[in-house]
Amino acid sequence: MTDTQDTDPSSGNGGVVERPPVTPQLGRTRVMAILRSADASGLPAVARSLADAGVTCLEVTLTTPGALDALARIKDDLGPEAAVGAGTVLSSGQARDALAAGAGFLVSPVVDAELIRSVAQRGIPCYPGAWTPTEVSQAWRAGAAAVKLFPAGTGGPAHLRQLRAPLPDIPLVAVGGVGIDEARDYLDAGACAVGIGSPLLRGADQDPTPQVLDALTTRARTLLDAVRATARAGEVSA
Repeated sequence: MTDTQDTDPSSGNGGVVERPPVTPQLGRTRVMAILRSADASGLPAVARSLADAGVTCLEVTLTTPGALDALARIKDDLGPEAAVGAGTVLSSGQARDALAAGAGFLVSPVVDAELIRSVAQRGIPCYPGAWTPTEVSQAWRAGAAAVKLFPAGTGGPAHLRQLRAPLPDIPLVAVGGVGIDEARDYLDAGACAVGIGSPLLRGADQDPTPQVLDALTTRARTLLDAVRATARAGEVSA
């Protein structure tokens, strides 16, 4: 990608922000599975099925009741093979709670420069959501490991490609309205990775029966096959 440092005069270390590297599991697979549910009880089984398929970067959104307990359980269950992070992080308090629960990375739908800097200074990858060139640049300068283009589906791969033209050194993760069939289009447009939630889970979190989980594993493998077929396939590094 680019340098692991950036200049920010508001940081407390002489204006230099140490940028954590992209989460290794995300760099290798180029897929972040988004686990959002009305009931967290089915998420550990979902996470295991995804990991068995090879999807090992998992975001548990804080809008899910019991999210942090589920995150901790998933992390204990999957061990070091998987990276488990917290999503929809909107405040420093939520960030502290998520990190205390064992989150390996944080995802936010917004650009909060102070939050990004504080997380980056702890060596934790942060993926803030941005839409415009100004927001993308602000998130990157604050120390984001990569910037979440959100909601990606609003502008589609064309919008991502247009952002990449003036900002080629800022890695973008396409999230929001991205389905399994569209993943390759976003990667071909220049995304370093994609984040996919409900099109991948399809209710498996609410009905984690063996048959439903087997279908989830099949979808996850189909997604990874599509990702590997992209022209830019390969490991993403910081």
